[in-house]
Amino acid sequence: MLRPGIWLTRRAIVLHLVVLVLFPAFCGLAWWQVGRALSGNSLSWAYAFEWPIFAGYLLFLWWKLVHDPAAGRTIAGPSSIGDAEGVRSGRVAERIAAEQDDELAAYNEYLAALSSSGQRKTW
Repeated sequence: MLRPGIWLTRRAIVLHLVVLVLFPAFCGLAWWQVGRALSGNSLSWAYAFEWPIFAGYLLFLWWKLVHDPAAGRTIAGPSSIGDAEGVRSGRVAERIAAEQDDELAAYNEYLAALSSSGQRKTW
């Protein structure tokens, strides 16, 4: 489904500019390699087919990145907590700490003990 607001975001404009520079460059390089291949350079036939593939992949990535639904989301924001005050008061860190399992907490304690021991690495 097309969303009209995604075409003029800052990220989308940068992607449009990248495509406007790279796509003609890839097409020009393909044309150049075809000319070299026709003049007797047999290795250039591989590049003559490779550059259009790069151009097609560029267009595919451009389309996927412009329409990426996760591009505008943040990792932890008011929508994940329920209110903006929860983010400012540190409830996000408390929630993340509560979700950690015991094995991860034990491993983190082990790493903290190693860090505070002051011993040098022997390897």
